[in-house]
Amino acid sequence: MNVYDTLASLDITLPPVAAPAAAYVPFVQTGNLVFLSGHIAKKDGKPWVGQLGKTMGTDEGRLAARAIAIDLMGTLHAAVGDLNRVKRIVKLMSLVNSSGDFTEQHLVTNGASELIGQVFGARGAHARSAFGVAQIPLGACVEIELIAELE
Repeated sequence: MNVYDTLASLDITLPPVAAPAAAYVPFVQTGNLVFLSGHIAKKDGKPWVGQLGKTMGTDEGRLAARAIAIDLMGTLHAAVGDLNRVKRIVKLMSLVNSSGDFTEQHLVTNGASELIGQVFGARGAHARSAFGVAQIPLGACVEIELIAELE
């Protein structure tokens, strides 16, 4: 299965790597592992601002997480040159900007997990953490980081 064929069938174009907004790099490779820095949700090129359980619902949060997955794959492509070199998506860690009574962070994060599984097939099955947090930089609704293993 060619990852790029799958992306094309889903009408997904990978974006270029975004410039870091602070003192960090977008990715680091050590051995066969690539660690991607957290990516915030963006809508129309700007931070997708909102708080789940207060100004946003779970379905909109899922869309935001899916958008992040596309950005993460763009960064991973830049890091490794060819997404077909990915042996396994190892882990996603998701931070969901949530009100104190919002408990569906796992469902929001499914927006990213499901797309990654669709694109990478069995290689996309990953471990995951999904946390509710009081705030994310720039007021973004979701932030996700990724770890991948290369062939």
